[in-house]
Formats: sequence, C-alpha cells, structure tokens
Amino acid sequence: MNYSQFLNMIPEATLMAILIIVFIADFASSRKSERRWFNPLVCLLMLVQVVVSVVPQEPTSAFGGMYVTTSAVNVMKAILAAGTLIVLIQGRKWLSRPDTCFKEGEFYMLVISTLLGMNMMMSSGHFLMFYLGLEMASVPMACLVALDKYRHNSAEGAAKFILTATFSSGVMLYGISFLYGAAGTLYFDDVAAVFMARQNLTMIIMGMVFFFSGLGFKISLVPFHFWTADTYQGAPTTVTGYLSVVSKGAAAFTLMAILMKVFAPITEYWTHVLYVLVVLTITVGNLFAIRQKDLKRFMAFSSISQAGYIMLAVIGNSSLGVAALSYYVLVYVVANLAVFAVIGVVEENNGGTTDMDSYNGLYSTNPKLSLLMTFALFSLAGIPPFAGMFSKFFVFMAAAQQGSPLTYFVVFIALVNTVVSLYYYLLIVKAMYIKKSDAPLPTFKSDANTKLALAICTAGILLFGVCSFFYDWIECAA
Repeated sequence: MNYSQFLNMIPEATLMAILIIVFIADFASSRKSERRWFNPLVCLLMLVQVVVSVVPQEPTSAFGGMYVTTSAVNVMKAILAAGTLIVLIQGRKWLSRPDTCFKEGEFYMLVISTLLGMNMMMSSGHFLMFYLGLEMASVPMACLVALDKYRHNSAEGAAKFILTATFSSGVMLYGISFLYGAAGTLYFDDVAAVFMARQNLTMIIMGMVFFFSGLGFKISLVPFHFWTADTYQGAPTTVTGYLSVVSKGAAAFTLMAILMKVFAPITEYWTHVLYVLVVLTITVGNLFAIRQKDLKRFMAFSSISQAGYIMLAVIGNSSLGVAALSYYVLVYVVANLAVFAVIGVVEENNGGTTDMDSYNGLYSTNPKLSLLMTFALFSLAGIPPFAGMFSKFFVFMAAAQQGSPLTYFVVFIALVNTVVSLYYYLLIVKAMYIKKSDAPLPTFKSDANTKLALAICTAGILLFGVCSFFYDWIECAA
C-alpha cells in the first residue's frame, strides 16, 4: 500500500495527531495542579485544526476513490472544527467540577473521535467508508451523552440514543445492501452510473428509502425524531450543544452530498419525499416546542425545526444549495452554542435545573447575559439584522430555485413556520424581560471561558450576516 496517500487526508491526519497528544497528556498528568493547562492545550490544538481545515486544498482522493475531498467539504470541516473549539472552550467550567474533573481527558478524546468520524463520513466516496465514519461518530457520541450517568437522566438519554442509533444503522445497512444488489458496487460514482441506466429501479428506490430513513434518525427529521428530546435533556449541557450543531451539520451535509452524487439520476423520487419530510419536520418541531417547559427539551424541538430548514437547501439540488446549507450551519453553530452557553451558566447557578420559569426576571439581575441570549434567539428566529435572517433567506432562495409550484408551496409553509418559531422564541425573551419572579436568580459572574465562548458566538451572530466575506468564501468553495 502507498502510505503517501495519507498526505491527501490532512484534516484527518491532524485530528489523529491531536488525539494521540491528548491521550499522552491525559496519561502523563495525574495531579489537579498539572491539569490547569489541559483545557488551554486542547483548545490550542483544535484552533490549529481549524486553521488546517481553512487552508485551501485541491480536490484529492485516496485509497482508490474511497476517500474524496473537495473545497466544499473542507469548508464544512472548518465550520465543524470551529464549532467543536467553541464547545471545548465553554466546557471548561463543567469539566472542573469535582464529579467530572477526572473524566476530562476522556471527554476530549471522545469529542475528537466523533469529529474524526464526521470528517471521514463527509469525505467518503464509498458506502462502506461512509458507514464506518458514521459509526466512528455515533459510538463515542453515546459515551458523551452518558458522561454524567449519575446525574439527572444522562444514562437514560444515552440508552435511548444508542438504541436508536443501532436501529437506524441496521436500517441503513439494509438499504445499502439493496443498492449493492442493484448496482454491484458501493463506489458513489459507479453506483450513480448504474442508476443512470434505470435498471433494477424498484430495488434502487427501496434502497434509497431505507438509506434515507437511517440517516433521517441522525438528523432528527420527523418522524425519526423521537429520541431527540430525551437525549438532549439527559445529556450534559455542553454535550447537548455539541450534539445539536456539529453532529447535525455533518449528517445534513453528507446526506446532501450523497443525494446529489449518487441519487441524482432519480431526483424526481427523492425530492417529493423531501418535500413531505421538510414540511413535517419544521411544523412538528415548532408545535411541540411551544409546549415545553424545560429549556433543553425546548431547544431539542427547536433543533428539529432547524433541521427542516437545513434540508430546504437540499431541495435546491445545486451549488447554491450546497452554499446555503453550509452557511446555514455556520450561523446555526454560533447562535445555538450561544444559547447553550447561557443555559449552562444558569444551570450551574440554579442547582442544576433547566426549567424555563428559572429565567423569569433574569434581566433584572443579569442584564448582559439576558441580552446575549436575546441576540442568539433572534438569530435562530431569523429576525434582521442578525445572521439567522440571512441564512434563512439563502436557504429559501436555494429551494425556490427549483421553480415548481410544489416547491413554492413548501417554501411558503416554511415562511409561515418562521412566524410560529418567532412566537416560541419570544416566550423566553418575555420570561427574561417581562415576567416577574418572587425569587429571581441572583446576580452572578460567568467564568472567563464562558465569556470568551459567548463573545465568539455573539461576534458571529452580528458579523456573519452583514459581512459578505463569509458567504462569498462558502459560495466560492461550493
């Protein structure tokens, strides 16, 4: 084997090096005084990973086409690495607790392992490579969800996650077996060439349905979303933030790439399925979010609705759709992680509860935190001039590019649901600014890492929309 092919996998090779360094550092440091530099070291290494992913790289392949990367894939890797960096920064306070400090090394290694699996999944040119990358991301993620197994419902959330992941993986493998039976190969390009001839069409459609269903679980599309709320509520807040943005973004981008590469010859079949799933996902996510009283469950259904908006870009089935999806994920990362950073701070100072009533009168005692939370919620709702408005605009524009009456109807339903989402996001704003509480949360100060994470996220919320450089960079790669 020609080992020089690993040089074509620079982001993955860098992640492997980071994983080894973190393992050695965790093994070598035992006393608490020796671990003060642990989080800064890991954050510095992840910053290097972001820089490596941002550096332009020519489209390359390795191992006979099983690994394929393009400029658009590298952009998404950079976005997910940046999201992971923010998660690592804001997780330091939680990891310094007496009951979690001894798990700090495991947390970093599990996070890096999931990111490595997502990178392999997005760069796959073969269904077997895709499946291995998916499992590399899913199994460590279940361990992350269960990291606080003696607190709250972490073990229950992890059990539901791993059972759902196992079932969805089985369904996906069943679909891949249909595709292999119809095409006689698992390489994306070869499978697409066979599909172009429209032979074994029934088997192809069956394989596509099962494959789509399996990946739908990972993205939390309706009706494959039932695990989401319990897992989000049970997982540690830092892990919930990571799961809601990084994992979802990687799965959505991979689904779009496979639909456009492999299933392009049968576009008329999967687009109609996607229309139904998008409408159901956005609508059901919004309606169930209104009923929630726990903020982490609330954000779970919000993320389900956001997954529907992300998949709107897939309907575009064009380079504009790829750019719109990547840009939406970029904006969604900073807005959602800002919300979870605030949730984590309030949870830490409120006895570990995430009840929405805890936010009543928060502005009177913690005005800065309330203001940043409002910015993030307004961005998620798509209110101008925040970046979320621009990301939704580009997603709608990509979907409407199809030009069919049915597409316009789906976009219209999504626009109506934007008004519904504005209503339930304003419920939290109302609690912070208008509702009074007999015993509001006391004034407290956030730690330096949380302030840094919130500063990065707020800068993204304010700048990603008004500075066209970010969208131009993504569009150029797409």
